[in-house]
Amino acid sequence: QAQSHCPSAGLPAPVSPKRSAFGDRDPRCAGAMPWKFASTLVALAAGPALAKKPHVVLILADDYGWANLGKHRQDAGASEQALGETATPNMDAIIDEGVLLDRHYAYQICSPSRSSLQSGRLAVHVNTINTGVTVANVSDPVSGYAGIPRNMTGMAQKLREAGYRTHMVGKWDAGMATPEHTPWGRGYETWVGYYQHANDYWRKGMTIQSTGEIDNCLNSFVDLSMHNETYFGGVRDGISMSPECLANPEAHAACYEEQLFKDRALAIVNAHDTSKADAPLFLFYSFHLLHSPLQVPEAYIQKVDDRAFAMGGKKIDTQNRRLYAAMTMWMDEAIGDLKTALTSKGMWDDTLVVFTSDNGGPIYEPGAANNHPLKGGKYSDWEGGVRVNAFVSGGFVPKEKRGTRFSGVMSIADWYGTFCELAGVDATDTAAEKANEWLKPRGLPLLRPVDSVPQWGFIMNGTNARPQLHISEKAVLEWPYKLVVGKQPYSAWTGELFPNCTTVSHIADGPSFVDLKVFDESITLSTDPEVQDRITWVADCSDGCLFNVDADPTEHHDLAQDPSYTDRIAKLKANLQFLNGNVFNPKRGVPLVDACDVGIDIGGYYGPYISSDTWYTEVPKTPGQQQKDNFLRQAIHGMNHEIIEKGVAQAAQALLPRVREPWAKTLDKCLAPAEPEAEQAFIV
Repeated sequence: QAQSHCPSAGLPAPVSPKRSAFGDRDPRCAGAMPWKFASTLVALAAGPALAKKPHVVLILADDYGWANLGKHRQDAGASEQALGETATPNMDAIIDEGVLLDRHYAYQICSPSRSSLQSGRLAVHVNTINTGVTVANVSDPVSGYAGIPRNMTGMAQKLREAGYRTHMVGKWDAGMATPEHTPWGRGYETWVGYYQHANDYWRKGMTIQSTGEIDNCLNSFVDLSMHNETYFGGVRDGISMSPECLANPEAHAACYEEQLFKDRALAIVNAHDTSKADAPLFLFYSFHLLHSPLQVPEAYIQKVDDRAFAMGGKKIDTQNRRLYAAMTMWMDEAIGDLKTALTSKGMWDDTLVVFTSDNGGPIYEPGAANNHPLKGGKYSDWEGGVRVNAFVSGGFVPKEKRGTRFSGVMSIADWYGTFCELAGVDATDTAAEKANEWLKPRGLPLLRPVDSVPQWGFIMNGTNARPQLHISEKAVLEWPYKLVVGKQPYSAWTGELFPNCTTVSHIADGPSFVDLKVFDESITLSTDPEVQDRITWVADCSDGCLFNVDADPTEHHDLAQDPSYTDRIAKLKANLQFLNGNVFNPKRGVPLVDACDVGIDIGGYYGPYISSDTWYTEVPKTPGQQQKDNFLRQAIHGMNHEIIEKGVAQAAQALLPRVREPWAKTLDKCLAPAEPEAEQAFIV
């Protein structure tokens, strides 16, 4: 059982995997920072300190397209067909009771955005890559892993300081190597979810359709774990381990991963003790939806078709768009159920709901999102990749602000400081400051300070708190001007209905996935750079592209060639170069077989593999299971040799371009003749 009070963690010395860096101390306490109550409340920009701290429900969608939110469809004057297949009535109603955040920015991909959210740093100051969870650099025991560095303080740890009860369900994707990297190590009292970019919604395993990669454990394990007061390890609840869910989960809606997450979220709300005003609820509900693989209970496919018909439209004409629409409907209903639970519990009036996506929608196949009318999508710095669906709602929002829109620039990192502001705790990360005292004399990368901007007061008074935003190493926003440099994938404007049958008929020409990996080595779909750029819809802004995203939110008019903007673009380039000098880019390491050994030891689940010897709850194994484990261990160890790993990666790189076109044709399907007016996309 986890200790309720852990000693303050010292700084780890370099260690080998599976050897504790903390001597005889319980490694579950290694990541726990002293939770000190602030002596005074932080002043709010909008007025005096709060007399009562709100419940906070933070909802994070995954890969959510701009045009896949009904409110944005309505704003764009969408067609009956587009409105009919965008089934978000609950979110639309909740937005009408709150504030739509019109300029909310995230990073272009999952893990950096999630690391930014939890740590309160811009992604460029915490993590800019989707690294495999099994990598480690044993010479850097603070930052030499995927996700958030070991000694950064998490959002939930800060809220624990303020007395909040902290719970999480769903996707993590902010690190896994040590117990400190897990939701538990970042301050969440309980969690059920998964560690990586995605998993199979039904079987919870690591198919290549989930993550786009084959890891050094050969994708052998289940990625579904939990922790609470008495248990740490893989999920083994009655439903997940039932004969139905083990044998044929797709036939049983109760086996759907999102059902497990929703049931847990509702149980957390229903169990919360509202009599303790000094212990409000913080619930982080992190959906797997709408990330691939595109999977949903069959009934929702029929429901989304019925809705389209009822609103004057037709059956959705491509398989993937239909699945994505059905998944969106599932998520919307879950959010509606959550609101009902909060209302029934008498908590809604005292609750702040924050909703955001981790990045723009993926417009590659089989991502199937649509960011119309914005340009681009996930993996790009265009507005469609980084400007995301977001809103605040709940009874905590003042009545006079409900039904309004906030156009100030926000970063996903800003919720850290905003929640600290509302809770009355100092956002300063003293643990990171202490870590730097240890890191500096050793020549290791220093941890960047929190740069989250407390936004609540600015949302309330309608002013812009971020005149400048360092979006990525290739993009900076100095309101209202945005500079984009270098090559950008998915440089296109999709049509109102996308993907469509025209997309499917030209699928060999893209849009193709840009981030395939084998053993953490990138694999391209073509060895010809020109072909690779063509099928991933790359545009080159090597000389710099400049847009006024206030006057031109769809980024159609590049101002870089206009002589009147010569000085501005030069200043923006110089500023971006200056800002990039402070980008946090530690050596994350290489895949370690130790992660696979631990996965086998704990019953076939992914999880922490460094300083984790006593972290897991022991689960007995039968002799038959032990024999299977031995066979799997031998196979994995046989593959985990540098020469074999390189050979497999080289073989994959040689094979994939040869099978690219027939493989691409399996990624989507036209269900009806393409509409004559259907637009594939305009590519630049």
